[in-house]
Amino acid sequence: MSQKNETPILLLALIITLGLLGGGFWWFTRNSRFNVDQILKGGNNSKPSANQPPAKTEDTFAQLSNVPSGLFNYGGSTSWAPIRLAVDSAIQVARPEFRLRYVQPIGASASSGTGIKMLLDGRLSFAQSSRSLLDQEYQQAQKRGFSLQQIPVAIDGLAVAVNPNLNIPGLTLDNLKSIYTGKITNWQQVGGANIPIKPFSRPVNAGGTVELFVEEILNGEKFSSKVIFVPTTTQALSKVASNIGGIYFASAPEVVPQCTIKPLPLGSQEGKFIPPYQEPFVPLSDCPGKRNQLNIAAFQNAEYPITRNLFVVVKQNGQVDEQAGKAYANLLLTEQGQELINQSGFVRIR
Repeated sequence: MSQKNETPILLLALIITLGLLGGGFWWFTRNSRFNVDQILKGGNNSKPSANQPPAKTEDTFAQLSNVPSGLFNYGGSTSWAPIRLAVDSAIQVARPEFRLRYVQPIGASASSGTGIKMLLDGRLSFAQSSRSLLDQEYQQAQKRGFSLQQIPVAIDGLAVAVNPNLNIPGLTLDNLKSIYTGKITNWQQVGGANIPIKPFSRPVNAGGTVELFVEEILNGEKFSSKVIFVPTTTQALSKVASNIGGIYFASAPEVVPQCTIKPLPLGSQEGKFIPPYQEPFVPLSDCPGKRNQLNIAAFQNAEYPITRNLFVVVKQNGQVDEQAGKAYANLLLTEQGQELINQSGFVRIR
């Protein structure tokens, strides 16, 4: 056959071959999990944001895989107490091989900061925090040869408690700052009666809640000398209940359901106050038969002005402690874990 006759035949064969290859590739990508975009973009090397929970895996504690066996120490934020009581106890029933032991700090009060310090010092397998990690904590971890990861598992917020007999519609965040820095000293200055204000707080080093308040509300300014420091939220709420001018801030689940104080609506601007509780407000005379519930929608969409995430802080060292921390976070992120978190008074993150 001459070269002149061979040329059209070769071109036809090439076209048929390319058609078969293209059709096969199209069929493969349509009928498999092969990700063409991923290949074209050089793979998916992006990491999830530190404030985004990992993808949901299972529905129940029993279904979750990669849960290590052994005894694991953990500790940290006092705001996590309801979760430790309700959720962690259920984890122990479902996964008895994954034993958890809460460890108190030595010579200091339990808090997010002390829990993270104990994790850095090798005394904990993972920590519970009610605030984000600080730059200095990341740096301290790097100096010790590992890194830290914060995994959000629930939504919380700060709520303000006042005496039930105080008649005031709400406070702006600027009002709240002025009260705790000493610029506003009488409720009359914010639309209330002529009553001296008695601001209460836990000490500055008491934990993530106070740290968040100083950072987000006071913008780093110091508390006024008029602020009365008390060791615990229970004591502070008792003082607010017995002082008509009293005011205190704490984790929303610790404030909203109480029967002896009134949670106060807050806003970023005057007249636009968002309650931390679901409306209508349940009269305290109906408590404890009926209690106020968290304003879940306002917390989830960040309409309420002081919200935060609760984090599991994981030591990324490639050892069993890392596996334990990630397993604990994943247990809380199951459907069962999120429902129990909701029942504990916090807002589910998914």
